[in-house]
Amino acid sequence: MKQAIIRLNPPELPDTSAIGYSQISVVEPGRMAYISGQVAWRASGEPVPANLGEQMAIVSANARTALKSIGATPENIVVARVYVVDLTPERLEALMPPLLHTFDGAQPCITGVGVSALAAPELQVELELVVRLPD
Repeated sequence: MKQAIIRLNPPELPDTSAIGYSQISVVEPGRMAYISGQVAWRASGEPVPANLGEQMAIVSANARTALKSIGATPENIVVARVYVVDLTPERLEALMPPLLHTFDGAQPCITGVGVSALAAPELQVELELVVRLPD
């Protein structure tokens, strides 16, 4: 059986593998799942923390729960889109460690998007995933 997702960083593009993602993901035919943007809301209803890194840790846990519910793992993520309120280099630096924890060393394609607001005023980060389901 062929590898379901092939990750590439062509030498003609910046090598992003050192910072945790791939420039290109090639996906073999199969079933796909699209996971809605996960935010720092918890099923228990606990308040959303004010710290961006803490919010990203909750977002990561929610994303991993969503993956598990469909029988997938971080290795099955093709693309991750991260929406960040008031994105700056400093906020990106705070966000990256808990974001990369989501992937367990897999290096999906990642797109970061700076936004002015999310669905609720306390939310600072949202993560949406495209997943190729395991055979």
